[in-house]
Amino acid sequence: MPAQFEFADRTAVITGAASGIGAALAHGLAARGCRLALADIDEQGLDRVAAALDIAPDRVSLHHLDVSDREAINALPAAVREAHGGAALLFNNAGVAVGGRFEDVSEADFDWLMSINFWGVVRMTRAFLPLLREAEQAHITNISSLFGLVAPAGQTAYSASKFAVRGFSDSLRHELAGSSVGVTTIHPGGIRTSIAKNARHAAGASKAELEAGLARFEKLLVMPPEQAAETILRGVARRRPRVLVGRDAHFMAFFERLFPAHYWSLIGPKAMHEDADSTTGETS
Repeated sequence: MPAQFEFADRTAVITGAASGIGAALAHGLAARGCRLALADIDEQGLDRVAAALDIAPDRVSLHHLDVSDREAINALPAAVREAHGGAALLFNNAGVAVGGRFEDVSEADFDWLMSINFWGVVRMTRAFLPLLREAEQAHITNISSLFGLVAPAGQTAYSASKFAVRGFSDSLRHELAGSSVGVTTIHPGGIRTSIAKNARHAAGASKAELEAGLARFEKLLVMPPEQAAETILRGVARRRPRVLVGRDAHFMAFFERLFPAHYWSLIGPKAMHEDADSTTGETS
């Protein structure tokens, strides 16, 4: 496998492309000469992203996609092949959050989150892997999280999904070693996107508690998504197996390695302002 990935004239498929990191990846990849297949459940958001891209109209296609819908995912590779002739890059970026302690989060909300954050990644990878194998160079990029490295209180569903993405990606990378398909796992810290505002919350939390927790958490969301996307794309270009995005992700990864069983009791309450049960999770 070449040490450097060449983006020019490759087709990139991006889920969650209507906003945040997904939209920023679209801009970064367009600037690198990629063709784009942008997928999201938010069709109006996709239109806005496409209109802002500096790219010829015939080099970008828009796909309405709910990544919890197995049949919609299975139909997408054929649509991408028809629009672009193939695909060489897959960015599994779509994600959602549910805030609240495990006993307060409903089974339906837990399942909803896992169907998007984890099963969406698995099903997109399964659907597109045959297409990726046809490319001379191909790469899968799966967005995990800072909470795929550490597991704060109040984030059982979100952390479970992001640890699952991490494990799936690591194992898949080992299986694909020696092939033309690489795999990178991304662990972003506090990125300024809307996932926190759009998160579901456990029943029983008061409006005042939710608003206070959101306000405190949003202070931690400091990195612009454009900066995060550039970090991600530099890592993919070098085919790195893991990319940490932000100083917070680097710090927490280091601290977890030092104190794998006790990191949360040492710094968790302070880092999360002693309100992890009412916050919504880091962005994807």
